[in-house]
Amino acid sequence: MKQISILLIGLFFSWSIYAQENNSYNFSLEEAINYAKENNRTIQNANLSINAAEQDVKATTALGLPQINGAVDYQLYVKTPFDVNSLPEGDPFRFLFPKHQLTPAIQLNQLLFDGGYVVGLQSNKVFLEISKNAKEKTENEIVTAVISAYNNALLTKESIAITNNNISVLKDNLNETTKIFENGLTEEEDVEQLQITLSSLEITLKNLETLHDISKGYLKVLLGLDINAEITLKDSLESLVTDNISLELISENQPISNNIDYKIAANQVLSKELEYKLERSEQLPKLNAFVNASYLGISDEFTFFNKEQNWLFSSIGGVSLTVPIFSSFGNKAKRQKAKIEWDIAKNELIEKESQLSIEVQNAKNEYNLAIDTYANQQKNLALAEKIERKNTIKYREGIASSFDLRQAQTQLYTIQQEYLQAIIDVINKKAELTNLLNIKQ
Repeated sequence: MKQISILLIGLFFSWSIYAQENNSYNFSLEEAINYAKENNRTIQNANLSINAAEQDVKATTALGLPQINGAVDYQLYVKTPFDVNSLPEGDPFRFLFPKHQLTPAIQLNQLLFDGGYVVGLQSNKVFLEISKNAKEKTENEIVTAVISAYNNALLTKESIAITNNNISVLKDNLNETTKIFENGLTEEEDVEQLQITLSSLEITLKNLETLHDISKGYLKVLLGLDINAEITLKDSLESLVTDNISLELISENQPISNNIDYKIAANQVLSKELEYKLERSEQLPKLNAFVNASYLGISDEFTFFNKEQNWLFSSIGGVSLTVPIFSSFGNKAKRQKAKIEWDIAKNELIEKESQLSIEVQNAKNEYNLAIDTYANQQKNLALAEKIERKNTIKYREGIASSFDLRQAQTQLYTIQQEYLQAIIDVINKKAELTNLLNIKQ
């Protein structure tokens, strides 16, 4: 009994550990991106849209293949023009007015020619390509959003660490200054200045902790995780910024045709061209063939399941030709409208190309500026730390005032945040540029 209890306890703890591990995730930025590509619900829906478009292609293709339909017609004469039973056997009127009539039939239809069918096949393939482009655009947008959310979570995480360190240092200064004040060697204002700075930092810390939870929650949504799942970020901003500085990306000339919005606009041109061809195909004749086979059973009683029931077999085949002659100029108006929409799509493609060229150049400029700003903020941070250390020493030696120290500390705290933001800007600006160039992360 004791062994069974130990076994049950062991199983319980094993299950608990597994449940905790199963609801806890550790991601580098690259791992987060790959996970989102598989589990983000918006991307999953985009994949389903592609599957739906593939089924549309199959359904349209099937329209040009043989179609077989079966039918069973049953008729019951509730009231005949006269009493059929009063007629002698063999009288033709008995055949014309049977009380029960059953006609099972099967028909084969085959489309021989329809210009609209050919264009429809092409259109479905274009629509499939549009769905794939839409999925690619969705994926690019989600990847960019994941990068931004991951970076924001890292920003608040590292800001919390820096702020905690600043609070710790400031508390030491405050304790030391308080003791000096109690011994009558400094003014009360020096203590109050440090208390104001400490209070401000503590409020900032609470705000950062709230923002950190919010940014991690948004990241969970993008990754398709349960909102209650635990998530740990493995990367640091310092390591990411090193990986995301690429001057070659600025100097290289990538074709605008790789941009996903350009591809979508180009597909729109092709789609409108096919719509125009479809309207033109309405001028062409349509030709269909069919073969029909049926049995006819008649009886004064419902005996169609009896072996003795007589059946009359017939079969017929033929073709059907439809030739458009005159539509009161309605079809001509539709063709002209389709041609106009095609011309509009071509103009929009040219405009999109020009617009994207400007956007890419602006993105390169902003990315280059972000790199320069990051390098500048590195220098500023080193200087701010040096100034703060000097003022701390001067303050302890009685050379600098508490106001000078607080000013140096506030400047350091500001530049620390600007430095972190400069890192974020480098990573985000690169993500925006690679998204425009449709370079996969």
